[in-house]
Amino acid sequence: MLRDQRHRLLISVPEQQMALLEDGKIVALYPVSTAQRGIGDMPDSYMTPGGRMEVAEKIGGDTPAGTVFKDRIPTGEIVGIDAPGRDPVVTRILWLRGTEERNQNAYARFIYIHGTPQESLLGTPASYGCIRMRSADIITLFDRIGPGTAVLIGEAGLEQMLAENAH
Repeated sequence: MLRDQRHRLLISVPEQQMALLEDGKIVALYPVSTAQRGIGDMPDSYMTPGGRMEVAEKIGGDTPAGTVFKDRIPTGEIVGIDAPGRDPVVTRILWLRGTEERNQNAYARFIYIHGTPQESLLGTPASYGCIRMRSADIITLFDRIGPGTAVLIGEAGLEQMLAENAH
């Protein structure tokens, strides 16, 4: 796999924000939603794993916004923004692989960055482990980054994360 070394993603859990870095500079900020239960990587914990990861797989690049995925396969159903009573994985999937001992279960736990129809909850911890984004934002991000993009999920603000991880 040819790794994308131009881009990095920094995800601040306290700020519920993601920064896209290109050649070390922030080029986009996105509101996100991480786990309601906080940071952790135990199986069945419903927590978002912290630490350094990478985009292992990109799924759904040719599907319409709002496409529902079940087991990473498009179902053919399309849901609208803030569809009541629904919490499916929609639009695009960036499947994460942990690169540290503390997040080694991320891939097997199916931890993704993905679109959500529950856009009104972005900016607050509301997921069951994944990182949720607006459908429009995940499409833009998906098209911009490649497999192997480095991802850092941290418990500090983006400014501090950027200062501590400048390279």
